[in-house]
Amino acid sequence: MTDTLDIFLVVAPGLETVLAEEARASGFDVAEVTPGGVSLRGGWPEVWRANLELRGASRVLVRVASFMAFHLAQLDKRARKIAWGEVLRADVPVRVEATSSKASKIYHGGAAAQRIARAINEELGAPLSDDAAVALKARIDDNRVTISVDTSGPTLHKRGHKEAVGKAPMRETLAALFLRRCGFTGTEPLVDPMCGSGTFIIEGAEMAAGLQPGRSRSFAFEHLASFDPAVWAGLKERAGGKAPCRHHGFDRDPGAIRMATANAERAGVGQGTSFTPGSISELQRPEGPPGLVIVNPPYGGRIGNKQGLHALYGSLGKVLAERFSGWRVGIVTSEAGLARATGLPLLKADGPVPHGGLKVALHRTDPLP
Repeated sequence: MTDTLDIFLVVAPGLETVLAEEARASGFDVAEVTPGGVSLRGGWPEVWRANLELRGASRVLVRVASFMAFHLAQLDKRARKIAWGEVLRADVPVRVEATSSKASKIYHGGAAAQRIARAINEELGAPLSDDAAVALKARIDDNRVTISVDTSGPTLHKRGHKEAVGKAPMRETLAALFLRRCGFTGTEPLVDPMCGSGTFIIEGAEMAAGLQPGRSRSFAFEHLASFDPAVWAGLKERAGGKAPCRHHGFDRDPGAIRMATANAERAGVGQGTSFTPGSISELQRPEGPPGLVIVNPPYGGRIGNKQGLHALYGSLGKVLAERFSGWRVGIVTSEAGLARATGLPLLKADGPVPHGGLKVALHRTDPLP
């Protein structure tokens, strides 16, 4: 393989441009923004750094090979010509997953995966295992086979320090991109009136402190042939700083407050966060400069009942309008009607984003009058 790799950042559809902005701001060379992801140019250190530092990416894939194949025998032959030893280690188990589009002559993903896996096993000697930490993903589209190695392992929203979650948790990757879409950079206070297990507040506090989101976990790339432990240790040495603002989470459920507090401590941002039990009607503006209120209220898809939620959203909007002048607001919900029930001066919503089997949208305001 060449020094310049085809690196692909997987992201929730609808948030590709937001992730591209984050990648550029982090010094990555963005090549292209496509449905479902962002392509980067770079070497293996950029792959490792993308896993370690990017908050919005779900996975980081590296393309290993791309070729045409019209039948399984041809797929087998061409898979054996790939220089697997440049990517994989002969002593590390591997698994292969494959999908095929209807336009392809090779239509059975399982059979394709078997052929590629057998080629790797027989040419390189790497053992095969259904639960291997290293996974190759093959995609056959209009007879073109693209094989990529998943350098992340478990999806990147698993930061490695959150043990407790609520009933309908917001994924950390999604929370980070919604925060960025609201213009949050970590230099202003953050308030979440219904914080649940604390995802928005913890993510914002980490951004403010300059902490690497992947600092507490391991990655699949540590088992690849290209891995350099010394370079990796150097990338992880970049220490965070002191957060300039305190970030505040509120929830009427004391159990959620205990969860969020424990999660923040494990993440190392206990000093920059506070979690307080309380209802929407009790919500008060923190002392200090205005910032961002961001909230993922119940929307009836999994928690609560839609018909009973209009009053809740109305109360939220009234409290924010009366007590949070100068603050911006971001509301994540699957129901545009519920967002409008706040009575807040909402900007045009972005397109829907998949979240837990639903489609949600971010509804934002400019600074409230």
